[in-house]
Amino acid sequence: MPSPAPPKADNQTLHARIAKSFPSREHQFSLDVEFSVAPGFTILFGPSGSGKTTLLDCIAGLATPDAGCIVVGEHVLCDITTRFSVPVAKRFVGYVLQDLALFPHLTVEQNVEYGLAHISRLERKQRAAAMLEEFRIAHLRQQRPQEISGGERQRVALARALVTDPSVLLLDEPLAALDAATKAKIINDLRRWNEAHRIPILYVTHSREEVIALGERVLVIERGHIIAQGAPHAVLSAPLQETVAQLAGFENIFDAKVWLVHEDRGTMTCRLPGEPSDSFVLLETPLIRAEQGSNIRVGIRAGDVLLAITEPVGLSARNVIAGRLVSLERRDMMIVVRVNCGVEIEVHLTLAARDSLGLVEGSEVWLVIKTYSCHLMQK
Repeated sequence: MPSPAPPKADNQTLHARIAKSFPSREHQFSLDVEFSVAPGFTILFGPSGSGKTTLLDCIAGLATPDAGCIVVGEHVLCDITTRFSVPVAKRFVGYVLQDLALFPHLTVEQNVEYGLAHISRLERKQRAAAMLEEFRIAHLRQQRPQEISGGERQRVALARALVTDPSVLLLDEPLAALDAATKAKIINDLRRWNEAHRIPILYVTHSREEVIALGERVLVIERGHIIAQGAPHAVLSAPLQETVAQLAGFENIFDAKVWLVHEDRGTMTCRLPGEPSDSFVLLETPLIRAEQGSNIRVGIRAGDVLLAITEPVGLSARNVIAGRLVSLERRDMMIVVRVNCGVEIEVHLTLAARDSLGLVEGSEVWLVIKTYSCHLMQK
């Protein structure tokens, strides 16, 4: 029978140092991370296969690290040095996976009560009822998972994880399959619950919108290592690594060489090699510590590029580049335009902008890019 949940400190911190390898003939992957997170939402952000789920599994006790330790407040969950590991059922770690793993033969109420077998039937009913009310699913208590919607099933999974009063909550892409409206409502409920309980929450997502909506901090993981961390806005708006820039939505990333340095005006000119090989594009960018001739990478968000059908004059923007429209593609309510300027640049427009400009493939256009829309990264 599980022991009572460990008492919660006012400022309960999760500290983890985890090393785990998966050797194989075809591919060897190693997770090697160390971090501390305070109560609140910490987003785990990174490409598929970077180690996010493995990290959560180690904290939950579903996987055993090769080395390291995991501590919540003053309570050690795992210490490989002393061969100590708290069993999964006694860790009081809530875990919601993308596939939810609800029991199809149990009702909503029975699913939520499942983790409360160690307390009296009356208390179990009371706690489950309160959680059903909090997540707005009390009216579904006698329904089974296959009889309710995807958003309602997600609320059941969250209620089941939280009714145990966990010390840590792990969420592995819990909202990935939901539409935007349903996702927004559940995010609001999660945020409200978090404000009341304040435990460490690790939340895996590939959605920039969820990072901004929920995250108080973000850990970016690539190939088993933490490559960036901090406040979401700071990490995503000024990424130092190309991987972070791609995750943060910089659709245009180019090799570049520092061509001229203009210290007097705080900018520099970078040269982007183009096609054919003897052509190039010059971009004025913010000044960084880089010598003339050094190689860097330049990132530009597609939404930060303006497009004109006649050559613009009298602008404050320093980069006006002529090109030819290669393609137009509609994605929902957005138009993705690709323009060949020697390099191919992606531009995002509204439907109204496309129609008012009368854009057609093959037409001559001009791109307008502000200096501070050019983000410089390590090569």
